[in-house]
Amino acid sequence: MMDKNMAVEVREAREAGVRALNSLRLAQRYLKKAGNWGIVDILGGGVISSLIKHSRISEAQACVQQAEADLDTFRRELADIRVPDLQIGGFLTFADFFFDGLLSDLLVQSRIREAIRRLDDACRQVEDVLYRLENL
Repeated sequence: MMDKNMAVEVREAREAGVRALNSLRLAQRYLKKAGNWGIVDILGGGVISSLIKHSRISEAQACVQQAEADLDTFRRELADIRVPDLQIGGFLTFADFFFDGLLSDLLVQSRIREAIRRLDDACRQVEDVLYRLENL
């Protein structure tokens, strides 16, 4: 049985983890929308589809920035618990890779897919830590 202070710390860590997971999932949704518009763009969608695609990319970038802040909070809350196997790494390093120098429609699609894959990995890591927090 954990003491009252530890229970509070675990609850705070869970809440921070849920916020981080929600931010990651929102970024995923915007990137998937950008990817869909990117396909339209490749197939000759023109200026409008390109503008919408880049708008979704900008929205995803804002969500990734929020997710990074939420993940920092989550890391700090996990440090308060001091359980060694409940660590999360810096797994959003793709942000600079993805959001720098978008050159062509095909390259953008490739980067969108890669960013979505990395967000999937980040979500799985956060979900894993949240699951382990539930079982403390």
